[in-house]
Amino acid sequence: MIRVLIADDHPVVRQGLRTFLDLQDDITVVGEAGDGARAVELVRELAPDVLLLDLRMPVLDGLGTLGELTGAATRVLVLTSVGDKADVSPAMRAGASGFLYKDVDPVALVRAVRAVHGGQVLLAPEAAEAMLAGDGGAPAGASPVPLTDREREVLRLIAAGRSNREIARSLAVAEKTVKTHVSNVLMKLGVQDRTQAALYAVRNGLA
Repeated sequence: MIRVLIADDHPVVRQGLRTFLDLQDDITVVGEAGDGARAVELVRELAPDVLLLDLRMPVLDGLGTLGELTGAATRVLVLTSVGDKADVSPAMRAGASGFLYKDVDPVALVRAVRAVHGGQVLLAPEAAEAMLAGDGGAPAGASPVPLTDREREVLRLIAAGRSNREIARSLAVAEKTVKTHVSNVLMKLGVQDRTQAALYAVRNGLA
């Protein structure tokens, strides 16, 4: 069972999310917070698997909340109003595992909760475009990673939470070929697994 905590300052939004998520056989909502400070308290008290986090909240905003949760086992899925694309990079760098907007289809939201819980990094298409276009790009002085064009395509799809089979289908290549590309990407980025590769990509604007 995936244990979810909802942090949003609008009671109607929280109730709507709780009602829908509780209908899922594998998800249960363990608590709600109306501000960031309360969200931090409940994460520490309840240790949920996934925190659905709005960025615009009183007392402590979403980025402040992420900062307080550094090192926590809870994975954070940002669910916020469509706004400035510049929100994406700071949130991902602060430790979010996913970034969605509130106009997301409910079924897609459930898939996102499951994906983030499973260790994937998941971004709304608009958010992914913002990150991969380099909004908030790589840190000053960072050396570019020498990825081939195909490796960049693979990395972009990894960052979108795609499996090897889905990447193979998307690129019209054999799954074995994708595995080779993924191995090369991990080696070049100096990371241990695809989750770290995805985080590296979205946090550093690599594509």
